[in-house]
Amino acid sequence: MFKKKIIGVLLGVCLATILLPGCSGSNQSKSDTTIKFADAGWDSIKFHNAVAMFIIQHGMGYKTEEVSGTTTLTYQALKNNDIDAYMEVWSDNLATYKDDVAKGNILELALNYGDNAQGLYVPRYVIEGDGKRNIKAVAPDLKTVEDLKKYKDIFADPESPGKGRIYGAIPGWEVDKILYNKYMSYGLDKYYTYFRPGSDAALAAAISTAYEQGQPVVSYYWEPTWLTGKYDLVKLQDTPYDPNTFKEGKGDFPAVPVTIAAAKNIAEKAPEVAEFLKKYQTSSAITAQALAYMADNKASYENTAKWFLKNNENLWSNWVTSQQLEKVKAALK
Repeated sequence: MFKKKIIGVLLGVCLATILLPGCSGSNQSKSDTTIKFADAGWDSIKFHNAVAMFIIQHGMGYKTEEVSGTTTLTYQALKNNDIDAYMEVWSDNLATYKDDVAKGNILELALNYGDNAQGLYVPRYVIEGDGKRNIKAVAPDLKTVEDLKKYKDIFADPESPGKGRIYGAIPGWEVDKILYNKYMSYGLDKYYTYFRPGSDAALAAAISTAYEQGQPVVSYYWEPTWLTGKYDLVKLQDTPYDPNTFKEGKGDFPAVPVTIAAAKNIAEKAPEVAEFLKKYQTSSAITAQALAYMADNKASYENTAKWFLKNNENLWSNWVTSQQLEKVKAALK
């Protein structure tokens, strides 16, 4: 996902001094071995870190730790064996990832999820209405990005009479260039203004405010996030993804395989951890639901992980042994 690479660079803090070499597990007990996780700065990776860390601590007896830094810094630390596990590798955004896996510089253990998405979204009630909220459908035939041309008055721009407003991506993000090209190449500039919010928080606030008021809004967004977990949003259809025209703004955004990667010595250092991470798999929807819970309840990452584990035993019980399962369940009581 193009946005994710930018987020890692913008939000990461270059803390190279804390990237200490991982301990060798060959001559140490589990309680003396620390499994280090990459914290590249975004909510979903921190959530998955918290889930994995809780299971590893309480089910296997290892110590755990997060190491914060930019995407570039933490990924290099993974290759150096200074970080043990990377719970969300947005694989298409790392130029050397496939080569690193092929050469054995790192290990790809599992696909965490591959059903992520991004594009232009509208609330479902815009298309279908919402009887519980007494909201009538105002754009019942809205299905595609092209269809927006018929509904500029529904998504009226308060600052530009006669035009609608599309909330675009954040200035500086790679996706903003692509989305603006889409806006131009599809001829939407004749009907809409392309409004750039100043930050991802401002974009989320624009969507959530409109949603809570039951108002129409069309906006760029991505999955998984707390907002897509909390609100019922519909991604507008586009023509199929084509790598040859994508940067021109033509065609849909592709899903990106979000993998779990590990240092090449993980099996030697902590074989139980390696086996566990090979089985770890969620989805964009599961991740978004957890982030929505965290936002609604102002919960910490650890408490959100506990909530997830208590409510999804049928999922994560497949990742662990029966003995590990009982230990984790006991820790959750």
